[in-house]
Amino acid sequence: MAAYTTSSTGDVRGFYRLLADDTRRTIVRMLAFSDMRAGELTERLRAPQNAVSYHLRQLRELGLLRDRRGGYDARDVYYSVDLDRLRTLYMAAGNSLHPGLSAQAQREAVGDEIAKTLRILFLCTHNSARSQLAEAIARKIGGDSVEAFSAGSEVSELHPLTVQLLREWDVDTSTHYSKTLDQFLGQEFDYIITTCDRANESCPVFPGDPKRIHWSFPDPKAIADPEEQLKAFQIIRQELCTRVRYLLTLPHPRSGERIRLRPSDIPAERS
Repeated sequence: MAAYTTSSTGDVRGFYRLLADDTRRTIVRMLAFSDMRAGELTERLRAPQNAVSYHLRQLRELGLLRDRRGGYDARDVYYSVDLDRLRTLYMAAGNSLHPGLSAQAQREAVGDEIAKTLRILFLCTHNSARSQLAEAIARKIGGDSVEAFSAGSEVSELHPLTVQLLREWDVDTSTHYSKTLDQFLGQEFDYIITTCDRANESCPVFPGDPKRIHWSFPDPKAIADPEEQLKAFQIIRQELCTRVRYLLTLPHPRSGERIRLRPSDIPAERS
């Protein structure tokens, strides 16, 4: 998919036109939260499959949509929203109406230290890469307001590139090790987030009715070429950082409180 960094007048007009449709607006809302397959969207929307396909195509043409072949079943295609692209278009749309609107939105504080910490459990198969990265990023960005954990359906070892990339962002890896989800069964969480398709298919039920989210990431360990594997790890790390950052701007699902995200807490890629 092409990278989108700026928004033309045509893009803004297209953005208004796309989101004027109730179905497309609902699709964006759902996919901004969790990756889904076309069949899941069709079921949730109670709309014909050809209509859903049409709306997905419209969103893709504006650069809002990403799609990826499933890792558990290659017949599956998971869709997600490019959150940075969505934010760029949203800010540009506000700026087109009044230049002060987007500037004000950027200045507004997200929140402050919250009374009830946000508890998140990230799950994947081996708990060696994707879920470990997500756990560390959530802790770094959320600070004391977030309790993040990760686990897998099988015990493995932390991948050396997981350790390398976390240390590049000054994350202490001494407390990171592969764990099975058995030790978390019975605990209450606010979010259960699966970071691989296999874990999504076999995620158990947790008490307290936590919000279930799926982020469909390919397995970077499956890439044989060392240079390409490192690149895949870096891409996933940055995408996880983006998704976690946007997740933590949401109101606490139980208390409604918001976390203040300080720019110094948000890692940036090093060249």
